[in-house]
Amino acid sequence: MAPQPKTDADRLADASEIIRQKLQRIQHLEKQVKEIQKHNDSEAKIREEIFRLSEYIPDPPKWLTQKRDPKLPGVPMTIWSDFHFGEQVFKEQVGGVNEFNLRIGQQRVKRLVDTTIDLCLNHMVNPEYPGVVVCLGGDMITGSIHDELAATNDGTVQDALFAVEDSLIAALTTMADAFGRVFVPCVIGNHGRDTIKPRFKNRPKQSFEWGLYHHLERHFKNDKRLEFKIPNETDYHFTVQGHTFTLTHGDTLGVKGGDGIIGVIGPIARGATKLGRSEAQIGRAFKTLLIGHYHTYFHGGDAVPVVANGSLIGYNEYARLQLRVPYSRPCQALWFMHAKHGVTAAWPVYLDGQRQSHDDKRWVTWSE
Repeated sequence: MAPQPKTDADRLADASEIIRQKLQRIQHLEKQVKEIQKHNDSEAKIREEIFRLSEYIPDPPKWLTQKRDPKLPGVPMTIWSDFHFGEQVFKEQVGGVNEFNLRIGQQRVKRLVDTTIDLCLNHMVNPEYPGVVVCLGGDMITGSIHDELAATNDGTVQDALFAVEDSLIAALTTMADAFGRVFVPCVIGNHGRDTIKPRFKNRPKQSFEWGLYHHLERHFKNDKRLEFKIPNETDYHFTVQGHTFTLTHGDTLGVKGGDGIIGVIGPIARGATKLGRSEAQIGRAFKTLLIGHYHTYFHGGDAVPVVANGSLIGYNEYARLQLRVPYSRPCQALWFMHAKHGVTAAWPVYLDGQRQSHDDKRWVTWSE
């Protein structure tokens, strides 16, 4: 039997059902908006009442986006991450190639600052900068999320937090003295959490580093040379000289870590692709991903648009015995963002104080 044509009453009923579904959808979205607003109000209340800070504004400072003379080197940028203050590395357990504790960590932070300033101001032509970008990328403390860390750390979590806060205050003050202005975007890592297993809801506020960053912002709130951005999520999206970056620690790329054979380049490349696709779908496409976590310096350029940071702690027992990864020196990433040429002049800033011996005066040699 052929279907009967719809009557006006049928069409009215269909329209009424569509309207009912739309109203339900609107009510659901309004409820979500209220929950998000409630969460944001809670974050704002913490900033205002506990840390005595003003409203969080996600936009970076205007000096980062203003066009620069193409003859100048651009804006220096660096990632400071994976300090792992509090952890001890025992020299005899890593083949004698590294040692780490709170005292050595403080020394390396000072070397990081001094070397960064030297490279930027004494080894670049026309070193005129509008300021410097210092990304704090997480795992600033090692925490006590594993039993062996709790048993062997150099003091308590609070000892590590006090030490790293003092070092960062001194370091950022020196950077402001040298460059005039400092932009400091901050994201949490995975080691600073206050739970044994990682969680995904309310993740930032369950990290000691979220509180550390707000302590730093409060310390510098009257110093107009420094501007902090502390998002209420694990990622921060910003633009420098027309180039878009996403800063995240690196433990939430949605991929497994590398090993002693394939290294970390494969997982990092896959994770950058996954993250790039998901972020683009919500309007936060980026050109370059900035990460730490893997303790391996890697600058992928156009082929793999990722700047992966090294670590301040350097080679440790876990890297040697569990992962069996190649030895890598402690270092942090430094590069320049040029308005015309993009990401340029990428250097690892080495922190172990080793110097390459070179007694031969000839600049190049070869074998017959």
